[in-house]
Amino acid sequence: MVMSQIELEGVASPEHQSDETDSEFEDRSILCIDCNHDFIWTVGEQVFFRDKQLLNPPKRCKDCKQAKNERLAAIAAAQASGIKQRIEVAVNCAECQESTTVPFYPSQGRPVYCRSCFIKSNPSVLNGSSTSHG
Repeated sequence: MVMSQIELEGVASPEHQSDETDSEFEDRSILCIDCNHDFIWTVGEQVFFRDKQLLNPPKRCKDCKQAKNERLAAIAAAQASGIKQRIEVAVNCAECQESTTVPFYPSQGRPVYCRSCFIKSNPSVLNGSSTSHG
């Protein structure tokens, strides 16, 4: 069966259908949970998420996502080799906003303080007092 040109115009190709549904998306600005900077979630990335049936938008910018993947790879490599690694993570103090480093990976949503702000809010750490009661 041969379709005429008029009949073919009414039939959308898969590429054409994709273009029509892609117009429902527009670039979105998202706040990165790690660096607190806005990044753009592009239409193409949104289409990729939809096509892969990913339900949640990204939480991290590309740089922070790459850094997270590198941290996870380093942890896995250290665990596999049995070597204890000392880590140093760059953060901004939740109190004074100064850049500092900490020897742990901060938990998402929990404040991290520089040494002086931590000591100001916990002076007992200087004299070795314990906060537990027994």
